Amino acid sequence: MEKRKLSFWEIWNMSFGFLGIQMGFALQNANASRILQIFGADIHELSWFWIIAPLMGLIVQPIIGHYSDKTWGRFGRRKPFFLVGAILASVGLILMPQANIFISVLPALWVGAGMLMIMDASFNIAMEPFRALVGDNLRTDQRTAGFSIQTSLIGFGAVIGSALPYVLTKYFDVSNSAVPGSVPLNLTLSFIIGAGVLVGSILVTLITTKEYTPEELANFEDPQNHDVIVSEEKSKLSDIFTDFAKMPTTMRQLSWVQFFSWFGLFGMWVFTTPAIAHHIYGLPLDDTSSQQYQDAGDWVGILFGVYNFVSAIIALFFLPYIAKKIGRKSTHALSLIIGGIGLISIYFMPNEDWVVLPMILIGVAWASILAMPYAILAGSIAPKKMGVYMGIFNFFVVIPQIVNALIGGPIVKYLYNGDAIYALITSGVSFLIAALLVYKVRDVDDTIQKS
Repeated sequence: MEKRKLSFWEIWNMSFGFLGIQMGFALQNANASRILQIFGADIHELSWFWIIAPLMGLIVQPIIGHYSDKTWGRFGRRKPFFLVGAILASVGLILMPQANIFISVLPALWVGAGMLMIMDASFNIAMEPFRALVGDNLRTDQRTAGFSIQTSLIGFGAVIGSALPYVLTKYFDVSNSAVPGSVPLNLTLSFIIGAGVLVGSILVTLITTKEYTPEELANFEDPQNHDVIVSEEKSKLSDIFTDFAKMPTTMRQLSWVQFFSWFGLFGMWVFTTPAIAHHIYGLPLDDTSSQQYQDAGDWVGILFGVYNFVSAIIALFFLPYIAKKIGRKSTHALSLIIGGIGLISIYFMPNEDWVVLPMILIGVAWASILAMPYAILAGSIAPKKMGVYMGIFNFFVVIPQIVNALIGGPIVKYLYNGDAIYALITSGVSFLIAALLVYKVRDVDDTIQKS
């Protein structure tokens, strides 16, 4: 037996929930620092609040992945998890910009930080089963198409979420001003719309997509791999420490590339809004409530939409072709160099319109970061260890973010005197270091092709 070949629209509907998930992520990435500053967070505290995101990924994804593998009920295997995740994330989206309504109970800043934690945990609850659903339902010869469609929806969702506050103000006359300590209406409304799109897009997948039962999936397995499947089911959670110690050389080499890549990304996500507000718009470092600050925050949403849109286009149409021509290592190194130059060049931009150019360059790096390390890693891992090592590899995504969360704020406060533009330059330098480290990685598949 083999899985049924799905049509384009069946794959589209199966992946459609990613549009809402990524829209919520984009709203969070572009605006969380701004909202927390409005509620009273000092610039050096931002990275401490943002530590919630990588911690949630580190804790939640492995647990949810494990339990969604073992679950089957009347509502399916994966569906209950990403429905619950979507509902909880929508609550966080609606309440975070309105945290000041709870001021009689707790300070708005702490309520906002709590909503950020709920959003991050919930996005992870939804996302891990969604990725597994694509693997469950698609035949091997359709997975490339499946992940390409998924990438497109992720890109579209990110662009919509990033640009929404600016669009509401520019084209629908929704106010982006507010009294000190309150979030502007355009931002609050954007988060409410994002919550609605998130739940709605998940429902599209729930209603249109059928899951295979565990018995059906077992029939699709290669009988020759049955012993492997059984042994994995009997494996202990503590085995992950043994696997970590025995990780392939290529994975160990890539871990350093990942460290500096994601250290740089985290710095960009946390500090772009205060950096643009002060360095490009010329606002005082302590200005977190003026009309000009709100304009700067809206423009950061557009800038984040630019790099996400560019990454979707690059990943779909250019990366595979370039990698085939010059190899995956060279492609990734070149992309990181381009992104590093983009981050550093923000310092030299004469006005906010010119910052679009660095964001285009950053989009090239973002596309490669999401694709090339995993493509290189896959060639170095035995098939029976693919799942556990892909899980371990996620450590090298979240650990650098946690490190930056702990030290990024104090560095900005004490070393950069509160000027966040230097945090973006640091992120650019981190990308360049990652590019150099790529050349120390052994790409097994590339080596086989050249021999």
